[in-house]
Amino acid sequence: MANFCKNEDCPPSQELLAFQNGDLEVSDSGPIRKHLAQCEFCAAEVEFYGLFPPAEEKIEPESMPRPLRELAEALLKDKRDQHSFYELIED
Repeated sequence: MANFCKNEDCPPSQELLAFQNGDLEVSDSGPIRKHLAQCEFCAAEVEFYGLFPPAEEKIEPESMPRPLRELAEALLKDKRDQHSFYELIED
């Protein structure tokens, strides 16, 4: 297991994830199955995706809670204008 790493022959992680999710065409999954039989690293990566699927939800800026957004805006303002920042943290 000294060479337990991805190499130039390994499919990209996005392709392995698509394979795990069943999103690949049957013709594209054959070479990946063959690779997985020979590559412990990629087989472990596919197994990992099966146990811990990536989160699909994305946080949109509009869904950020108002106080958090105001705090972020205050932190990003010009450092000379710190009055609004201190108003937010005093409440």
